[in-house]
Amino acid sequence: MASLTLASTLLMPNVSFAQTAGQDMHTAGHDTKDAADDTGHAVKTGTKKTYHKTKHVTKKAAHKTESGTVKAADKTKEGTTVAADKTKETSVKAYDKSKEGVQKVFDPSAHKKSVVTDKARESNMRAKDDVHQDTQKLKDESPK
Repeated sequence: MASLTLASTLLMPNVSFAQTAGQDMHTAGHDTKDAADDTGHAVKTGTKKTYHKTKHVTKKAAHKTESGTVKAADKTKEGTTVAADKTKETSVKAYDKSKEGVQKVFDPSAHKKSVVTDKARESNMRAKDDVHQDTQKLKDESPK
């Protein structure tokens, strides 16, 4: 009798844990569903992270572009100021040379006085232009 009891004890648990094919399919379906849910959550999380990282990098790039554009505009403005001042100086010098040439022919005594006056005026104009350029540079370098 003891051997019958031992045999039934050993065999009973195996019988009680055995699953039918339907139960196996049901379990497999739940496992598949759970795996799909996990995959969906992973994709959602990855997509959100990618979205936020892209948004951050885009804002950063836009800020750098804006900063570069402002710098370029300031440099262009500074270059334009310098070019305008140089053009003005060249025009004034050419005018003075023409005037001095005419004075030399028609009134030689007034020529020396005119040369001194013109040099002083050109020097004063150059100093004002340098101050104007320095002011422009300071204005461009100041935070907006």
